[in-house]
Amino acid sequence: MGNKRKKADPDREIPGENQPVPLGVAQKGEVLIAYSDCDTCHKEDEDSVGPAFKEIAERYPVQRVYIDMLAQKVISGGSGAWGSAVMSAHPKVSKAEAKLMVSYILSLKEPQDSP
Repeated sequence: MGNKRKKADPDREIPGENQPVPLGVAQKGEVLIAYSDCDTCHKEDEDSVGPAFKEIAERYPVQRVYIDMLAQKVISGGSGAWGSAVMSAHPKVSKAEAKLMVSYILSLKEPQDSP
C-alpha cells in the first residue's frame, strides 16, 4: 500500500500563476491545522475520507481568490469537488484562521519543472 498519493486529475487542475506563500503564513497555518480536527479526514500525502492536502495543492493555483474560496469551504463545509464525501462545517474557525490553513495547504504544491 505505502504512502502513495493519487495524482491530481489534470482535467480538474485549475490553470494559473502561483503566488508565493510567505514562510510565516505557512507555519501559522500548519500549527492551526495541527490543533484542528482536519486530520480526521485529511492526510498530507495520502487520500483518506477526503483528498490529501498535496492533492488539493496540485488542483488550485496559489492565488488570493482560491485561498478565499477554500477558506469559506473550510468554514461552511460542502461536497462535490472531490466526489461524494462531505466536509463538515467549521463555523468556529475564523476567516483569517481558515485563510492561514488554506495557505499552508497550497504551499505544499510541488515545484513545477522548468522548461
